[in-house]
Amino acid sequence: MRLAAIAAFLLTIMSGVAFADGIPTEWQLGFQEPASTSMERINEFHNLLLVLITVISLFVLGLMIYVAYRYNEKKNPVPSKTTHHTMIEIIWTVVPVIILVWLFIPSYNMMVENDRVVDADMTLKVIGHQWYWSYEYPDHGNFTFDANMTFAEDLEDKSLRMMETDNHVVLPVGKKVRLLFTAGDVLHSWGIPALGIKLDAVPGRLNETWVEITKPGMYYGFCSELCGVNHSYMPVAIKAVSEEEFNAWVETAKEEFARVDEPAAKSATRLAQTTPVQ
Repeated sequence: MRLAAIAAFLLTIMSGVAFADGIPTEWQLGFQEPASTSMERINEFHNLLLVLITVISLFVLGLMIYVAYRYNEKKNPVPSKTTHHTMIEIIWTVVPVIILVWLFIPSYNMMVENDRVVDADMTLKVIGHQWYWSYEYPDHGNFTFDANMTFAEDLEDKSLRMMETDNHVVLPVGKKVRLLFTAGDVLHSWGIPALGIKLDAVPGRLNETWVEITKPGMYYGFCSELCGVNHSYMPVAIKAVSEEEFNAWVETAKEEFARVDEPAAKSATRLAQTTPVQ
């Protein structure tokens, strides 16, 4: 009980200094503050592992110190000739197996649950490019927009350097969102630590997962797969809002990011297709 209390205390301290509203801090310890149901489960599993690993590490350390003291040359000038001990060998085989099975069950359940998308309230499609992200809202008029990194000289808050984008992904709090991932050129990976998401975006392939954000705020992430010279210029910025605010934003976004119709698109690209004048 005392060990568990100490571990809980340390975790509280670490989580308190780790993140403020999805923004990393200097000398950060621990995970981000969970902002989704998925990350809450991951955090709980991490806490369980931390306590277990601490107990095992202290046990092994104590055993090594005891053996070094109890069986040193001074105390045992004549070494023991014992070669095996059946009961001890059974114990150190069975106990680790039990521990591994005990850890496997919640780990497997989390993996299956994150991979199974059931009864989603909406869908967001994420497309990786060198070196920016595109987003589609197929359930809300199928509008699309790109999100490029905002450079430091254009930021009012310099702490968001290399994290802010010109357009934010807006998602409703408390809704199950299906996330579809692909890429238009090379392999990318969409990672949002506070939401417990990291999934590859692969050209010619569609990966999916889901997220349910639990509280409003701004959450930042990055491309987590080396994708070229400007890999570090692919941040992700998500704004989680209430359902009412989300619906209002959708109406505005439909106009702001309206697709160019086919005739206008052909007219806009005509200059690029024209043979240069000699």
